[in-house]
Amino acid sequence: MYKYHLKIEYDGSNFVGWQYQKNGLSIQEILEKVLRKFLREKINVIGSGRTDAGVHAIEQSAHIETKNKIEKKKFLAAINHYLFKQHVSLLDIKERDKKFHARFSAKKRTYKYLIVNRISPLALNPNRAWHVKKKLDYKLMKKSLKFLKGTHDFSTFRASSCEAKSPIRTIKNVKLNKKKDTIEIVFTSKSFLQNQVRSMVGAIKYVGEKKWPLSLFKKNFKSKKRSNCAPPAPAHGLYLQKVEYK
Repeated sequence: MYKYHLKIEYDGSNFVGWQYQKNGLSIQEILEKVLRKFLREKINVIGSGRTDAGVHAIEQSAHIETKNKIEKKKFLAAINHYLFKQHVSLLDIKERDKKFHARFSAKKRTYKYLIVNRISPLALNPNRAWHVKKKLDYKLMKKSLKFLKGTHDFSTFRASSCEAKSPIRTIKNVKLNKKKDTIEIVFTSKSFLQNQVRSMVGAIKYVGEKKWPLSLFKKNFKSKKRSNCAPPAPAHGLYLQKVEYK
């Protein structure tokens, strides 16, 4: 058996998320159907983690095991011929050793969130960023990020349905960039809780709108109570940017 590492790009707008679900089409299901047809064997695609319905990926990571030796150039051309119609693209495939696991071998995951802060609606790609009309104070938003960096209990930003054993996570890096009317917030950690990034962005947006002073942002974060969280940011502004293994 051969083990291969896949890198995948997708527009999550029309999917129920990464993982198989009964209520609609998932990225995992699309990939497995195409790969099984091409390789003529049962293929299980194991992702680095779940992305929710509507969330996009610049570079999702996954692995497969197959009896077939894959020739990269021909394989990418053939698979993408079928995937492209679904707004999914296989960016790369690389053979890995037997110990590699897309989820458990990952050392860092980076997500970015896009906010377009302007009065006018988004005529281009309306499902690719969070449109916020009210003027945001990005300098205050940037200050709120310092409370998130490091190792903390992120219970306030954890979905009630989250199955993680511990709410403790370490944010290794967090930054905010602004270019014209677009605000980009980037988070890097080994792993994230369910809805953690979207919940953090929702709270940061409250700071930017001046609904919450920085002191209240900090207080609600430290309370470890989900009830003290602002409404989570919508899924369509979130992107899985990169998964690193070294």
